[in-house]
Amino acid sequence: MKIMTALFDPVGAVDRARALQEAGASGVFTFEGPHDVFTPLALATAVDGLDIMSNVAIALPRNPIQLAHQANDLQLLSEGRFILGLGTQVRAQIEKRYGAEFDRPVERMKEMVGALRAIFATWNDGERLDFRGEYHRHTLMTPTFVPGPNPYGPPPIYLGALGPRLTRATAEVADGLLVMPFGSKRFLHGTTLPAVRDGLAAAGRSEDDFEVVPEIIVSIAGSGASGPNATVATYRDADHASTRMLLAFYGSTPAYRPVLDAHGWGDLQPELNAMSKQGRWQEMAGLIDDEILHTIAACGTPAEIAAHIRDRVEGVSDRICLYQPGPIGVEPLAEIVDSLTGDAR
Repeated sequence: MKIMTALFDPVGAVDRARALQEAGASGVFTFEGPHDVFTPLALATAVDGLDIMSNVAIALPRNPIQLAHQANDLQLLSEGRFILGLGTQVRAQIEKRYGAEFDRPVERMKEMVGALRAIFATWNDGERLDFRGEYHRHTLMTPTFVPGPNPYGPPPIYLGALGPRLTRATAEVADGLLVMPFGSKRFLHGTTLPAVRDGLAAAGRSEDDFEVVPEIIVSIAGSGASGPNATVATYRDADHASTRMLLAFYGSTPAYRPVLDAHGWGDLQPELNAMSKQGRWQEMAGLIDDEILHTIAACGTPAEIAAHIRDRVEGVSDRICLYQPGPIGVEPLAEIVDSLTGDAR
């Protein structure tokens, strides 16, 4: 099983990525948070053999040409180990934080993938660039701006999706699906995978041509860290308070209500949403009871976390992403990897 985990910060990214690899991680990913999503990945290419992935870069405010150059360079630097992960985000973030348009996000994402593939075909195969879509138009590519064929080929494109429409569209046009971390075994098998199968069938594609990558929130319980590397060496939270806060944040967003609905918890979403608008973040975390916590997140000891993950993803994928509220400790990560793979160090 390939196990990827988060790289949070460009400062110290190389040392951190190397430590994660030594703990057993096959790769690292970044997300669009307080730092640029691509910079830490560029630094992490200094670690030989490490897979890297944007998980995710927010697509709608970006231009396909800019994305293509960034992705092509990372594919080159990583020697073919880069995955371009893209996501839509939600309306409020796109319109109010990015100042971009959000209407028809599924159609926009499909067109973004089509534009990227056209650009990569021009660079790698010498095809004339003539992409004319509803949202993007690319009809000029003079030699000055052509990087030439990438010796490792164009990077694969994965999309993050939760709702059935975007999940189905992802299976139609992308190389893989990044299953959102706010999820559960029931939602994965009852909603996500049927939408994937529908999308593959509609596009006449085989399951062998498509990868499903579950992302799972992990929360390690135990004693606190000590010593000079305490801030990153260990992430242990006896009551999972930070994880409850993360789940409350996700749960407050209307787009994530279907996961709660799948378990009969849908009425919690508008309550969390109202509290978020009042800034009552600590109180929100108190609404995430143990049943919700342990259904959505893999919690406990490294062995318990591994058991949760195996139960959720068995038969689905041989690659997973471990998502956490803060940097996971190297030692507990190694224990999780060992429990998942059966390795003994």
